[in-house]
Amino acid sequence: MKKLVLSIFAVAAMATASMAQTAVATPAENPNQADFKFETEVHDFGTVKEGVQAEHTFKFTNIGKEPLVITNVQASCGCTTPTWTKEPIKPGAQGSVTAIYNSKGRPGNFNKAVTITSNAKTAQKVLFIKGNVEAAAAAESAMPVKQDVATPSENKPKN
Repeated sequence: MKKLVLSIFAVAAMATASMAQTAVATPAENPNQADFKFETEVHDFGTVKEGVQAEHTFKFTNIGKEPLVITNVQASCGCTTPTWTKEPIKPGAQGSVTAIYNSKGRPGNFNKAVTITSNAKTAQKVLFIKGNVEAAAAAESAMPVKQDVATPSENKPKN
């Protein structure tokens, strides 16, 4: 019985030891790694009229010593469409990320995020666009307007 208990204990100890996590060495920071320096990270459109495609281009410089590669740019909602520099940006060169906000049917304040994924020191960078959409003037009438209809006397054939 002692052997059985000791065997079970030994197996449990080995299983626990094999499952224990070892410290994973963090990769050393690369001093030459690409990095962003944006002119601005937030753009306020102010007030725009409903239906306008509000567009802003965020310009940046690669301040690292290696090429900067943007792998993806994602907007926080479907109302914002991003475009960006697709080719690698050499050290000291400029690139851009453009955010186009579709204000159609969206009156009121907005604040949207555009997330950039890249090989920069900060792998994910978030830019913001904000503003206020002024509601379009209400249509004169949603109901059809009654057209003048000829009276029966006007419909009689002339002799």
